[in-house]
Amino acid sequence: MRLVFAGTPAVAVPPLERLLRTGHEVVAVVTRPDAPAGRGRRLQRSPVGEVADAHGIEVLTPAKAGDPDFLARLADLEPDLAPVVAYGGLVPPSALAVPRLGWINLHFSLLPAWRGAAPVQHAILHGDEITGAAVFQLEKGLDTGPVFGTLTELIRPSDTAGALLERLSVAGAELLAQVVDGIAAGALTPVAQPSDGVSLAPKLTVEDAHVDWSAPAFAIDRRIRACTPAPGAWTTFRGERIKVGPVRSVPGVADRPAPGTLLVERKRILVATATDPVELGEVVPPGKKAMQATDWARGARPEPGERFE
Repeated sequence: MRLVFAGTPAVAVPPLERLLRTGHEVVAVVTRPDAPAGRGRRLQRSPVGEVADAHGIEVLTPAKAGDPDFLARLADLEPDLAPVVAYGGLVPPSALAVPRLGWINLHFSLLPAWRGAAPVQHAILHGDEITGAAVFQLEKGLDTGPVFGTLTELIRPSDTAGALLERLSVAGAELLAQVVDGIAAGALTPVAQPSDGVSLAPKLTVEDAHVDWSAPAFAIDRRIRACTPAPGAWTTFRGERIKVGPVRSVPGVADRPAPGTLLVERKRILVATATDPVELGEVVPPGKKAMQATDWARGARPEPGERFE
């Protein structure tokens, strides 16, 4: 089949590379426009665009997938199917109608759970033990189309959103290739999603990533892991914002000061919560690189009773 692949970030690279190893032809890639990056703010191709360039595949970067010039070029390519992985833009009905067999989307949840932009983050944030991926027929609704296939994945106690998404990307690449093969063979019929069990996963904002130390330790752990690496969990100390990496709950500590209070020990830095304290791992002070919390404390010298806010 003739495929047009749509995707943008690094998580979409394994699925694209897997499709390139099938017997199908990827005739073009659709990705978000080049964006400023780095200190020099130079325009940079998306990870998916870079892979396409390396393979000599045409790269389309419409501002919107409904742009007339893009639709005309898409029609000229005469695709049979358009697989999508984390494209980052709306695909309107005018574009959905172009490929002969439509568009299919690799989504990183077990639909209808966690429809939306941040399914992995919300699965961790809400304490799910199992997640997965689904390939479904893209339609006008938000992740509502019928499903061709799924896979499941355990969420490990230490998983960050980045680590879990990386595993799902690799496993999902194989699932997507199998679905594309099945569609080509006429051997797959998608199944409508059930009407119950629907949950939504909007993108996590910077404010969502602000750690509330008055929450229980388990909730703080989940929030920080869900926001790692993006948008990045943070707190404030002496009026300045500090990013914090994953933490570890420390049971059995007798001292229970107000939530957010720093408990500075020689080999570890604890922060009081509504339940057990948590041990800090990496922190990123303003204008500096990531460092271990003990190294940060040696420079910051927290006073007894000082708190994260």
